[in-house]
Amino acid sequence: MAINVEVEKNNNESSANVIRRFTKRVQGAGIIQKVRTGRYYSRIKSENVQRMAKLKKLGKKETYEKMLKLGKVKEQKSYRR
Repeated sequence: MAINVEVEKNNNESSANVIRRFTKRVQGAGIIQKVRTGRYYSRIKSENVQRMAKLKKLGKKETYEKMLKLGKVKEQKSYRR
């Protein structure tokens, strides 16, 4: 699916302003984001593999919470913003 973005120059408009408007329209259309996501191929995992990964993650979370409750592990701080 192709998305075309077109910008025409007005009478008293500089070239830099036309380029600025064009880049804004391209960003608004989501073309750059679509191209960047399709840049590398990522293999789709099967439903069974996804399910097993979720179960494994839940198991790790349960054991961590259990150890935290018993006082055997210190609580980890989140450094994300």
